[in-house]
Amino acid sequence: MSDLNDPRVFFAAERTLLAWNRTSLALMAFGFVIERFGFFAIMLSLRQGETLQRGVSFWIGIAFIVLGSIASTISTAQYRKVLRTLKPIEIPEGYRVNWGVFSTLAVAVLGATLIVYLFHGPGF
Repeated sequence: MSDLNDPRVFFAAERTLLAWNRTSLALMAFGFVIERFGFFAIMLSLRQGETLQRGVSFWIGIAFIVLGSIASTISTAQYRKVLRTLKPIEIPEGYRVNWGVFSTLAVAVLGATLIVYLFHGPGF
């Protein structure tokens, strides 16, 4: 629990949440690039009549996307935990504290949607 009675504590927690949001997005984007590059490489080397197989790059890409979704979810839980320890004076009056939570959870949901697309979408 904070004894500072200063809104900067809240803003620091919000900046940390948004930094984790950016990290989650970067992990998911990196995973998507790895997966699609592997798919592209497989398509280039594919011979007539062969079927597409999921390579190592597919699973590594999926792992990065899952890691990004998990990081996004955990960071939201941590942020909510910190918010519960703050006093009302530390949160500016009229400030909406949940916009960062909504955006971070949206990133997690979109990451899960991307995973479903990669497993069931075009290509394999």
